[in-house]
Amino acid sequence: MRSLLFPLAVTLAVQVLVSMAVVTVPVLAPAVAAETGASASHVGIFIAMVYGASMAASLVSGPLVQRFGAIRLSQACLVACAVGLACVATGVPALFVVGALFLGMGYGPVTPASSHILAKSTPPEKMSFIFSLKQTGVPIGGALAGALVPALVLWGGWRVAALAVAGACLATFISAQPMREALDADRIPDRPLVFSSLAGPLRYTLGDPVLRRLAFCSFFFAALQLCLITFLVTYLTLNVGISLVAAGLMLAAAQAGGVIGRIGWGMIADRWGRPMYVLGLLAIAMGAAAVATGRFTPQWSVVSVALVCAAFGATAIGWNGVYLAQVARLAPPGKAGDATGGALVFTYGGVLFGPPAFTFLIEGGVSYAWAFVVLAAPAVACGLWLFGRKTSAVRALDNTR
Repeated sequence: MRSLLFPLAVTLAVQVLVSMAVVTVPVLAPAVAAETGASASHVGIFIAMVYGASMAASLVSGPLVQRFGAIRLSQACLVACAVGLACVATGVPALFVVGALFLGMGYGPVTPASSHILAKSTPPEKMSFIFSLKQTGVPIGGALAGALVPALVLWGGWRVAALAVAGACLATFISAQPMREALDADRIPDRPLVFSSLAGPLRYTLGDPVLRRLAFCSFFFAALQLCLITFLVTYLTLNVGISLVAAGLMLAAAQAGGVIGRIGWGMIADRWGRPMYVLGLLAIAMGAAAVATGRFTPQWSVVSVALVCAAFGATAIGWNGVYLAQVARLAPPGKAGDATGGALVFTYGGVLFGPPAFTFLIEGGVSYAWAFVVLAAPAVACGLWLFGRKTSAVRALDNTR
């Protein structure tokens, strides 16, 4: 238990802090806009730059893990996030761009690094649950940013708030150091970082038919997930007539559903022994929840809206742990970081694609209801694909206990 608890604790802590660092900037956006005169909507461009850098960083993370070690790379990610927030705290527009790139470089490699650690320390029969538990760090980090950062802004201003989160990242960097020697014992210090080795994770993902299928599906799952997070509050306030405070609570309900879902689906996948089926069911369920969300009207009760939002979050946010555990299962021993880095290129691609596509539909005159349907349809199709394309290799992996 000790050999499993410590790696889980350190990877979860790192995930919470880098997620909190990324969400801190959108939370600060109104305060920054009020002082600088910039439009708060520019935060969408900022987040796009963050995830663009995350795509590139996740691609190169596998070789970096093998050369420097997963803990050392995680520590570097925490430092990068701290530097990114420090750049934001300057208030200089050009340094906002630099800050977005540093935050992306800090966010992207964390999941491949943690997958490398957990794949070594987790028994196969507990992998979906442990990976899902670690992935709760994403919504937990977002919830902490939403709860703590506004209070810090009121206390000391938005610059102090940004620097406080940066300081927390550096404190986590220090706290992870005692684990470095044990968890990075398998690193290869003389591994060359040539271009061909850095492109290897993507070639590996594209070359394996099952990994390619999972990565392709994750593109559409992530697109729908980010549309939920990005547009729910705006949709509820402008189209359903819910107050901003109540809409924020609905988003909190979705995030809470994501935390519970990530843990619950991981447990179900391990107990059932069919993670591919679980992902297929989640895809169909997130599509149904998206359609139900698009049908909200002012006549819906607050409880009904909250329940649908929680179900949307439990599925559209809750799938990641089962997905990452399956990617790690499919990877050869010691290659979980490479496989995860290559697969996450597609996942982050969905993050970049989803919100702009949703915006394009709305600006083109499509209703929110139909925009949710358009984004949900490919996710549901992917769910059916996961049911219909069960190879013998996947069946064998699903039955691993």
